[in-house]
Amino acid sequence: MTGTPDPAGPAAMIETLRRPLGAMPDPLPLAPIPGPFEAVVRPPGSKSLTNRALALASLAGGVSMLYRPLLDADDVRVMTAGLARFGAVVREDADDPDLPAFRVEGVAGHPRGAGELNLENAGTAVRFLSAVAGLADGATTIDGSPRMRQRPIDGLVAALRAMKVRVEYLGEYGHPPVRIEPPADGGPLVGGNLHLPTQASSQFISALLMIGPWTSEGVSIELPATPPSASYVRMTVELLRRLGARHASASEDARSLVVAPGPLRGFDIEIEPDASGATYLLAAAALTPGARVTIPDLHSGSLQGDTMFVRTLARMGAEAEVGSQSVSVRGPAGLAGVEADFSDMPDAAMTLAALAVFADGPTTITGLGSLPVKECDRLAATVSELTKVGAGVRATGESLTVEPIPPSARDEPVVFDTYHDHRMAMALSLVGLRRPNVAVRDPACVAKTYPGYWRDLARLYALAHGLACPAAGGG
Repeated sequence: MTGTPDPAGPAAMIETLRRPLGAMPDPLPLAPIPGPFEAVVRPPGSKSLTNRALALASLAGGVSMLYRPLLDADDVRVMTAGLARFGAVVREDADDPDLPAFRVEGVAGHPRGAGELNLENAGTAVRFLSAVAGLADGATTIDGSPRMRQRPIDGLVAALRAMKVRVEYLGEYGHPPVRIEPPADGGPLVGGNLHLPTQASSQFISALLMIGPWTSEGVSIELPATPPSASYVRMTVELLRRLGARHASASEDARSLVVAPGPLRGFDIEIEPDASGATYLLAAAALTPGARVTIPDLHSGSLQGDTMFVRTLARMGAEAEVGSQSVSVRGPAGLAGVEADFSDMPDAAMTLAALAVFADGPTTITGLGSLPVKECDRLAATVSELTKVGAGVRATGESLTVEPIPPSARDEPVVFDTYHDHRMAMALSLVGLRRPNVAVRDPACVAKTYPGYWRDLARLYALAHGLACPAAGGG
């Protein structure tokens, strides 16, 4: 395999990582971090919380302010453009440069038909805006990229049809594109009791819950088992409660979910840092003996399930702390292999897999049934890419087992493919922090959720080398 040369020294490495995404080399060569560092890094605002808050603010009556949201990422750009087509007015608020914000004027529960929407590969936007379309006064067509047309939507469509929303598949059954129209009787969306299948996507469930306040009967969902990624369902329910829903509740096992009717009014909210994005920074510390990364404003009261990734790092030997104001990790002398159920945080599975190639024994990650239908087939992609560095990796059903790189393995040049998947790019970059001769293709794909990722990584390199570098912060 043809490799790429190591960057010409740490200063050149840092300069390269700080370039605009469109000016970065492809593939992007990386170099191991030479030693410990101490860093405080705030990733960008949570994508999950930003998109939920944007949808709710757009349906609410009056003006809402979202402080420290995820601003510049592709997924949010697609979401805000889609919401504008339904009649919401969403704009960045530049009054305080130190406190970025979205200002949203909502439609008070009466979105207009949005016409034809191409939501690219933004899965959250496809699911959430499909539900919003059920409230609209006219037709909306939801479509996306070729990959999005492979991702299932049948569970959500079945639930919308049960609510008398008219939905027509325009292509392959069970997948976008779909045409969505309001109930034929012209009356308000009723809502009511819904029974979803065992493997219903957490985004399907969240989409239905979020339109509940604007239905005449609210939404009640019964599930036969705890859903995959249940932490995201709990996030949605708790967010509805905090933002003024008349009633929103979830059973302890997230199988029984209720949102009462009663529209939201405009609200103010500060968005937490993205816990999924934080996993890469915390993992960088775990890979580097003695290094420490602290994430401010991510804490024990977080709405995001991925905050608990630090507990897995602690089981691997890292010194980890989840406090009332921040989370932090200090890297151990060596990493231990673990068995971990990641059904509540599947987006972090590739992060753990990248760490596992440097552990002292095998790591098995379970609860990964949703990974094959993400931006790429993340199970197959993880097996394919980590095998390139000599790790023994196999996927079985909904689990992934990683055997570490053997001591006899040579550090031949390796170029990781990323499948246009932001999380694959960021997770695989971690291997290059420890192993020489690693490069990552399509580094600009991180724009989907974390446009400033490489700049934040540059900060860690600079601190480890004792060089000056502007403060990191997800920009």
